Amino acid sequence: MANQTVSDLLGAIERIAPLIAGHAAAAEADRHLSAAVFRAMYDAGLYGMLVPKAYGGVELHPADCLRLWEAVARIDAAAAWNLVMNQAIAAYAAWLPSKGVAELFACGIPTIAGALHPPAKAVRGDGGWRLTGQVPFASGCHHTQWLVMPAREEAADAPFGAFFPRQSAKILDTWHTLGMRGTGSADIAVTDLFVPEHLTVPVAPLRDPPPGFEGPLYRMWPWSGIIGEGAISVGVAAAALDAAVHLCKTKTPAYQGTALRDQQLAQFLMGRARARVEASRDTINRAAESAYEDVERSGNPLSTDAKIRLQLAVSFAAEACAEAIRSINDVVGTSSIRIGQPFERHFRDVHTLLQHSDKSSPRYASAGRLMFGLENDWVWLSF
Repeated sequence: MANQTVSDLLGAIERIAPLIAGHAAAAEADRHLSAAVFRAMYDAGLYGMLVPKAYGGVELHPADCLRLWEAVARIDAAAAWNLVMNQAIAAYAAWLPSKGVAELFACGIPTIAGALHPPAKAVRGDGGWRLTGQVPFASGCHHTQWLVMPAREEAADAPFGAFFPRQSAKILDTWHTLGMRGTGSADIAVTDLFVPEHLTVPVAPLRDPPPGFEGPLYRMWPWSGIIGEGAISVGVAAAALDAAVHLCKTKTPAYQGTALRDQQLAQFLMGRARARVEASRDTINRAAESAYEDVERSGNPLSTDAKIRLQLAVSFAAEACAEAIRSINDVVGTSSIRIGQPFERHFRDVHTLLQHSDKSSPRYASAGRLMFGLENDWVWLSF
């Protein structure tokens, strides 16, 4: 996998695209990704994009990752979301000691699901911790080999992250949503689970990475994954735009004598929608390129300015892509509400993405606080 190029991975996505598309409806109904799609993406090497070359991954530049994630999102947003989330959390292994990394990668490139709020109750045991708790939004937890959740000892100032095999936790049927239904973002729960010390990590900026994780990509974490969330919004809106262009070339609305393609309002709205999609893509890509250059040049974690730019880029993309789809729906009319047409799912998915905490409206304010020199109020802007 380490020798795969971006062209190789794009070719792999093209080859498995019919499989991903063919299972999308079942993923929506089952509320988690199909095992066949997960396996196909894994076997294609797509889960190695953020993995160090030293451990069999591709360790791609984040701008290349964005291109690949968007390509999958154009086919199925849920598959792309799992791909981004399970890689991004696996990259958190950069905080583990070498013994923990060795265990995590013992059977090849790991896939890891989980979330980092709220923390489970942690009680110190002999050589580790005993955890009891429940965490929501563990996207892709039905298929990954590992899980991670936060934990905190009573009276401790800060939580820590704990890695453990998926079979050690119970997956709860809690994922019932408007959109992004196929992501399997259910709650996971553990009771009195022992986690050894070498599988725990601090929730803090990266300071002393283990061998293989020294590159700029890991000093960008978690933003190396958060920008992927923005790429999914772009992919969803781009797919909707393509479908709408095709429809406009053939549809004449009921009770009208003018085809959509010849209506000035449709022309205006479609042009505006495309402008928002392309601006979103360009904004995220340039922010990612600039951030990578920032950490590569300095050898340090991301600067405050770089984090502000990344936060604003993903928030803007989520918002602008939702606006683009609303314009598209105004053009395609009742086609936007019919099951069987793609537009109703694109609408649901892009607006569900807009509510994700990493890029919801309050994150504009989080970036604004840092612009004014005020105390940070958002955990990922402290990394």
